Amino acid sequence: MQILYGITGEKQLPERELPWLAGYEGSRPVRIGNAAVGQRQLDVYGEVINAMFEAVHAGMPTSQHGADVRRIVLEYLETIWREPDEGIWEVRGGRRHFTHSKVMAWVAFDRAAITAETAGDASASTRWRRVADEIHGEVCRSGFDPKLGSFVQFYGSHRLDASLLQIPLVRFLPVSDPRVRGTLAAIERRLVHDGGLVMRYDTEDSMDGLPPGEGAFLACSFWLADNYILQQRFNDARVLFERLLALQNDLGLLAEEYDPRTGRMLGNFPQAFSHIGLINTAIKLARVEEPAGVQRKHKSQRGPQGDRVIPGAAE
Repeated sequence: MQILYGITGEKQLPERELPWLAGYEGSRPVRIGNAAVGQRQLDVYGEVINAMFEAVHAGMPTSQHGADVRRIVLEYLETIWREPDEGIWEVRGGRRHFTHSKVMAWVAFDRAAITAETAGDASASTRWRRVADEIHGEVCRSGFDPKLGSFVQFYGSHRLDASLLQIPLVRFLPVSDPRVRGTLAAIERRLVHDGGLVMRYDTEDSMDGLPPGEGAFLACSFWLADNYILQQRFNDARVLFERLLALQNDLGLLAEEYDPRTGRMLGNFPQAFSHIGLINTAIKLARVEEPAGVQRKHKSQRGPQGDRVIPGAAE
């Protein structure tokens, strides 16, 4: 799979700069295409397999074609998951063994093992569970810094990354695990600003290949609210959710980022990633705040993994 395609299915999307254009308020360089088309992002494979998994448990009919796609994706991922990649943030500073990428590779094989077990395919279930367990062990050894008490951006680093908030959301480890709690506390100390707005990482000390400085990343801020819900910090979750809702424009739209210093949206606008985060957090808050009888009805309609989420932003 490529990381992205053109809106009519184009595969060739070379990036080039247009120096004769000034860009919005002088925001050079203006680019067309996207160099990320040639990147490796392991997390995408986990997102695809998890979306298929969630779709089946939401009632979408299965098909042989879907099973074939899943098998091909898994067999390819099995050969490359040990390799470094550019990660979820499409860094331009070189490939690394990003912790989030490995976690999402684990998601792919974990969900595949569950799917195979449910279908009565013991051989496939054993195969995919073995790979999932190998990835899990590696991440816990190499992606966690005991001195920080936190998972880190990539193996061997001491940097934090908001993508680590996904660890309990995708059920890699339970929210009660001390390593998860330590990671959340470290992110709160170093990446959270201005009432819960979350930076992706420290851009002053990063290897993303870009100049330092950016706004708070709104999708990550919704992930923080989701972590609060898992920790039963419901008031913190609600306050942060309302803070994020207040950033919407008059049409209810959000950008990719927000600059609390200037009170302005930054980056791609509108940004689906931000709105997927909003929807997921809204669903979670609704479930913890609705009457118990309604909650029981919802739970009876869910699959064996409990909470369901919008595919594309794995829980």
